[in-house]
Amino acid sequence: MTLSMTGYGKAQAEIGKRKISIELRSLNSKQLDLSMRIPSLLKEKETEIRNEIQKRLERGKIDLLIQLETEQIDTPCSINRALLESYYRDILETSGILRISPPSDPWSVLLKLPDVLKGEHPDMEAQEWTALMDLLDQAIEQLNAFRKQEGAMLEAFFLNKLQAIESLLRELESFEAERIDKVKTRLEEGLQKVAAQDYDRNRFEQELIYYIEKLDVSEEKSRLINHCEYFKSTLNTEGKGKKLGFIVQEMGREINTLGSKANHAEMQRLVVSMKDELEQIKEQILNVL
Repeated sequence: MTLSMTGYGKAQAEIGKRKISIELRSLNSKQLDLSMRIPSLLKEKETEIRNEIQKRLERGKIDLLIQLETEQIDTPCSINRALLESYYRDILETSGILRISPPSDPWSVLLKLPDVLKGEHPDMEAQEWTALMDLLDQAIEQLNAFRKQEGAMLEAFFLNKLQAIESLLRELESFEAERIDKVKTRLEEGLQKVAAQDYDRNRFEQELIYYIEKLDVSEEKSRLINHCEYFKSTLNTEGKGKKLGFIVQEMGREINTLGSKANHAEMQRLVVSMKDELEQIKEQILNVL
């Protein structure tokens, strides 16, 4: 089964006096690139959370957001003055750089910024830690389900493009005999224009065979067909993204060689169409896990 690196998962629940919300987003990346935004209350669990995501999601640019909301109770609340001053300086500096007016009511903005208001929040209990990890598991499962759905569409897309390349390759065969006749005629006409007397027909045939062998594309066609079949079989393996990329590179080499050997307007047109189909495959290969 083909998996896409693009995905989204979300899980949330109310546990005791807390509301826990977890969101995961994934985009394509050569390696695992994990960005985490979690409350300071969860810092001691950061390594465990990171390890779980790395184990389950393998590759991709992963963004994790965990939010905790505690039920409002009568607890003292204080202003983090140092942080508030830092925010205010940043706002004024940014206003000057962007040449826009600072907010007319800075308090309404500053008091909403993260960690400006600090209240007394009780530590998480063991059952809340367990519930949080369960929610993380749910979010990961949702993201993987999304990846499977996207992967199924990618697989159908690849098969469609491979079919188009194979069809163009079969169409190309119909012009090969015509191309040989045209090459032979062109050479004969050239010789008749420059030769003062009759030429050696046997020698001409030998030279023609040599010339046509240089233009023969049977090996390139055979290898391109094999690469297409190898691509299809690789779709059913695990961790296929990078491998498919290598196969596409080899397909590109064979198509380029076909183009350089074509020496025929219609064959060149078909080769250009093959390149277009392959380029679309290359663009989407980057999103395969």
